[in-house]
Amino acid sequence: MLLLDNQIWQLVTGSDFFSKIILAILVFMSAISWGVIVIKLGQFKLVKTQSERFLNTFRRRRSLGEVYTALSGMRGTPLSRMLEYGAKDRDELSRRHALGNPGGNPHLSKLDTPLKSEGYLTKDDLDTIAITLKRVSQEEIAKLEKHVSYLATTGNSAPFFGLLGTVWGVMDAFLSIGIRGQATLAVVAPGIAAALIATIVGLAAAIPAVMGYNYCNSRLKEIAVATDSFALELLTAFWKESGK
Repeated sequence: MLLLDNQIWQLVTGSDFFSKIILAILVFMSAISWGVIVIKLGQFKLVKTQSERFLNTFRRRRSLGEVYTALSGMRGTPLSRMLEYGAKDRDELSRRHALGNPGGNPHLSKLDTPLKSEGYLTKDDLDTIAITLKRVSQEEIAKLEKHVSYLATTGNSAPFFGLLGTVWGVMDAFLSIGIRGQATLAVVAPGIAAALIATIVGLAAAIPAVMGYNYCNSRLKEIAVATDSFALELLTAFWKESGK
């Protein structure tokens, strides 16, 4: 194994400038994609853990004010952000009805104060809140989706970079045959072996990137379903606590 590693390294160092550029690009793409994968694994794990804690608190509540006071350690999750912005709309709309002031300030509600029922909500009010919840949900998913497209780019393009390096290496090997005037195995084999290294590196970069991309897409779909479900729960809670 050590002998093979040494031989591969010798083939890499002995390759021409263009082949080295191709290999450098592939190594760079692989390093970036692994960085994205590691970061996304951490993000998705954190979102899952905090979302489970948040939902447990939300579903055991006696009032939405209790959930507000428990928000301090869970502010970075999509669900907590939905409650934050949905509550702002809910407080302002219910306050408008209570005060008879349709031109009220939409930013009167404060995060550090318990959510209170100050007036009733109409179905139109709930539609307004639902739009806000959908917007916040999409914004939060877009944040989690950031850089995921790079994995798709690596998965799609790395094999072609590898193929380019291989074709170039094979062409160089045949040119060497023409110069030497003989096609013995000793002449052909090193050039072909060096050319195939580019394909190996290209596949080594692409396979983890494709797997990481599919995993991220799967988790993003799960989060999208969870936010849609929570939006319905939250709207129901607002409706009940409004006194309707």
